[in-house]
Amino acid sequence: MRLFSYRDPGGPGSPYPSAGGLSTGPGVGLGRLHDDGTVEVVSAPGGATLRRPAGELRPAPAVPRPGKIVCVGLNYRDHVAEQGVETPTRPLLFAKFANTVIADGEPIVRPPGTVALDLEAELGVVIGVRASRVPREAAMAHVLGYVVVNDVTARDWQGNRAALPPGERGDGQWLRAKGSDTFCPIGPVLALRDAIPDPGGLRIRSWRIPSTGPRAGDEVPMQDSTTAQMIFDVPALIEFVSAVITLEPGDVISTGTPAGVGVFRDPPVFLEPGDRVRCEVEGIGSVENTVVDWSDPRVTGAGATTPA
Repeated sequence: MRLFSYRDPGGPGSPYPSAGGLSTGPGVGLGRLHDDGTVEVVSAPGGATLRRPAGELRPAPAVPRPGKIVCVGLNYRDHVAEQGVETPTRPLLFAKFANTVIADGEPIVRPPGTVALDLEAELGVVIGVRASRVPREAAMAHVLGYVVVNDVTARDWQGNRAALPPGERGDGQWLRAKGSDTFCPIGPVLALRDAIPDPGGLRIRSWRIPSTGPRAGDEVPMQDSTTAQMIFDVPALIEFVSAVITLEPGDVISTGTPAGVGVFRDPPVFLEPGDRVRCEVEGIGSVENTVVDWSDPRVTGAGATTPA
């Protein structure tokens, strides 16, 4: 089953208000997404459900306020190869916070001081059962489902040479580069575990839709790979993380990105205000967002804009 999360201000709630212990929160509905693109929504408190086209609903992040977002770096063989670095012998972990989460259609805000935003399409694993010191063979029983994540990154702040002017070094760590407001778009679809029997062979892709230049408005392919390229698969990651970090229902593990990101292209390609970016994972769905500069008068806060 796939569930679709949508904004429903003042609405009566969700047909699936506690799927796997995942709370939708006030003003957010979570309805079953059917193959024809319709979503089950509640018509009135205690009333029957109706089916509405997903395109008529305002998307919300499938996990609106994760307690933890544990991210994994250098977890795809092709991504390691495009950088010419050694393959990690254990997962490289970092974190994002709830301030980074935005929904499909909400703006990625380029903060002051960076000019090198990049995209990273990722498979997100949503925890459904508390996991502490879980062995690999029991790991999948703790998974609620899967979401699409875009691990937005300021490559100059990250310290990548291709993104830096001569003489600059960047931050030398990743917190600001990956943890700034709006840097974690999450798609509206939560594919429950039964809908994805094997997360180890899913096609994962991304596109940049530039707003200017000779390809303005075109969907320019960026990443096209498969989760079979993962160095550490989902059970291995749950085992490794839960050995020292207790995972709670609603936490997300963002499992890394494949080759094709902008910074390792020749020449490098970065996201500019007005550009759109879409990330997609097979069997789940996609998340698409427009980049805006922090100075845009419509920007009123983390991920918020005033009406155009």
